[in-house]
Parts: sequence; structure tokens; C-alpha cells
Amino acid sequence: MSVDVVTFGCRLNAAESEVIRREAERAGFTDTVVVNTCAVTVEAVRQARQAIRALRRERPQAKIVVTGCAAQTEPQTFVAMTETDRVLGNAEKLSAAGWAQARAAFDAGDGPKANVNDIMAVRQTAAHLVDSFAGRTRAFVQVQNGCDHRCTFCIIPFGRGNSRSVPMGAVVEDVRRLVANAYREVVLTGVDITSYGADLPGAPKLGTLVKQILKHVPELTRLRLSSIDSVEADRDLLDALAADARLMPHLHLSLQSGDDLILKRMKRRHLRGDAIAFCDTVRRLRPDVVFGADLIAGFPTETEAMLQRSLDLVDECGLTHLHVFPFSPRPGTPAARMPQLDREMVKERARRLRERGALALTRHLDAEIGATRRVLTESRAMGRTEQFTPVKLAAAAAPGNILELKMAAHDGRQLLAA
Repeated sequence: MSVDVVTFGCRLNAAESEVIRREAERAGFTDTVVVNTCAVTVEAVRQARQAIRALRRERPQAKIVVTGCAAQTEPQTFVAMTETDRVLGNAEKLSAAGWAQARAAFDAGDGPKANVNDIMAVRQTAAHLVDSFAGRTRAFVQVQNGCDHRCTFCIIPFGRGNSRSVPMGAVVEDVRRLVANAYREVVLTGVDITSYGADLPGAPKLGTLVKQILKHVPELTRLRLSSIDSVEADRDLLDALAADARLMPHLHLSLQSGDDLILKRMKRRHLRGDAIAFCDTVRRLRPDVVFGADLIAGFPTETEAMLQRSLDLVDECGLTHLHVFPFSPRPGTPAARMPQLDREMVKERARRLRERGALALTRHLDAEIGATRRVLTESRAMGRTEQFTPVKLAAAAAPGNILELKMAAHDGRQLLAA
């Protein structure tokens, strides 16, 4: 049996899971499950631990290796689990040497259970040259890793390290190879992709990278961005969005709150007005654009009036796809030391934000009925429009094709093709 990878969290983790599988297999691992964890919330860590226990029950003879952001930020949590055989840090999980060392430790039956080094000491990141993504019809290309910002709620910089970028030529070559392998859509991923290039010679911006990909890989059908920080969006990025239909009209924004005081306490670099102005600007440049956003409910000191401003922001920015997170205090972050709200209140506020998001999605789905959209099929039954809206297909289709389909109805969550 080969290596299976269970992935939690972001698109970057999904991209890295393919590297993990490749390097583990090259190191000689068999009958192995790697759990690639997320640390963004307490719940994400709990789910990873639950999955590890279930895996041990299901595959008692398999080797279980735990890695990812939670393994990096709290390795002792997973070392203490009897179900876990090895714990690897975020740098080690992508390294041939890291997997070779783990293989040697298994063979010798000794050595420390964890190999987790100082992620802040990592200064560069390289292209991983992944040729395919198991079970996926879109490909992910990592262009950046880490984050130089220190939002008060966020543990991720301590799991990922400081911001570092993949050289532009390597990214273009990675995209070209994936397109040659029949991928119609490529997603650029990272922790903070709008910080791209600050550490590279000449400090190119994300917009420069996007334009280079579109210019030098003309056969690419779709280019999509993962989550961006709107305050860092550069002029070239907006120009590309306006000028080239191959850059998908869907932007997922890291907004977090609609209240200025909460944004300041989060140490975000934008204010409410900046978010609204950005969405208005992009919508003028690309009228068919759809926005998603991350929003946190129940941040410490948040009042009812502050929550209302987040609720109103959904409408004022014209958001469609929401990711709502109940605030989760992460040990070691400044927000964990702030006065906390009652947990039931936090859950209730998250519910209200999700309800507002559901209303916004319904409005979007209503407006799509009767429209003809280009749909990338993800499975025989499902696909997504250019705006990333899910579509249930009327008839089975081969995954990986782009079909022009008329939207006949919706069920509140997805469009139904005619």
C-alpha cells in the first residue's frame, strides 16, 4: 500500500499534500497515512486529533505521520498521542531529507518522535514541480509561503514562518507544465499571496507575476487566485483582471471584520471604507466579478453594534461566498489575552453572519437563473462557474471539461444546470 494524505485547512495545504505524497513515497514509505493539519482554530486542531484516532482504529498496522501548521505550532500535542508514530514540521514535510530522516528513524526504531525545527529560520521557498493532483480537476501552484504581518488573532505566521516567494520564472514553468498535463484551471496559492515578490530581486508584485503567466502560457484557460489582502492589491493585478478574461472574476478577500475599531485591535491594515472602495473599484473594472470573504465573529471586545457593521458589510461590499469563523483564541497570540466574549454569544454571532451570507448567496443564485455560464466539471455530477459558483450538472460529464451551460434553477446552495 502506498501513502495516503488526509488534508485539513487551506488550498496551500492541498497543494503541499501532493508534494508530501511524492516525497514520502520516494523515501520508501508504504502503508502510511500522513495527516496534514491546520492550526487556524482550536476546532481545526480538534478535528485533526479526532481524525488521527479514527485512522488508528481503521488501519491499526499503518504508520501515521502528523505534519502541517498544528504540528509546527504545537508538536507536543501530537507527540503525546499514542496513535501518532512521527511528527514533522512544515519545512520538513516538503523536504526529501526530512522524509529520508523519518524513514531512517522508522527503520532503526529509535530517535525522537518529532522532527520540528525553527520555521522562522527558513528564508527561501522553491517551486515544488507537482505534475498532477489526485482527484482534482484544477491544479494548485504555490507562489509564496509565510507571512510578515502579525494580526493579533493569527497563529499562522508561527506555523509558516516569514514571507518568502517562489521566483517568477519557476512559477511560470510550473504553470506551463500543469497545462501541458491537461489542467484547464490553475490556482495560485500561498499564505499571503499579495505580499508576493518583496523578497525577490527587483521586488515584483503579484500583478507582475499574473501578467507574466498570462503572457507566457497563452494556452492556459483559467487562472484563479486564492485569498488576497485587498490593501496589497497592486495596479498591475487590477489591470490584468480588467483586461484578460482568463483571470477568473472571483476574489476571496481577507476582511475579518466590518468595524474599524475591531480592525485596529486585530492589527489589520485596512479599514471598513477601504474594503468597500476596493470592491467598488474592482466591480467597475470587471462587472461580472464575485467576491468571497473571511469574517470573524465574536472577536474580543466586539459589541452588538460592531457586529452589525460586519453584517452590513456583506451587503455594502456585495459579498457572495462567506467563510465565517467564530473567534478562536490561539495560545500565544495577543487576542487570546484580550477580554473574551461568552462562547455561546460567539457561536450565535457566527450563526447570524452565516445567515446573512446565505441571503447574499441566494441573491446571487437568483440572478444567475437563465444565464449561460462556462462550467469546469469537477466530477461527473458537479462543476463550477468562472465566478466559482457550484453547479449541479443535468447529465453526467467527464471531469476536467469546460461546458457552456444554461442555469435553470438553484436549491439555495448551488445552481442547477438545464
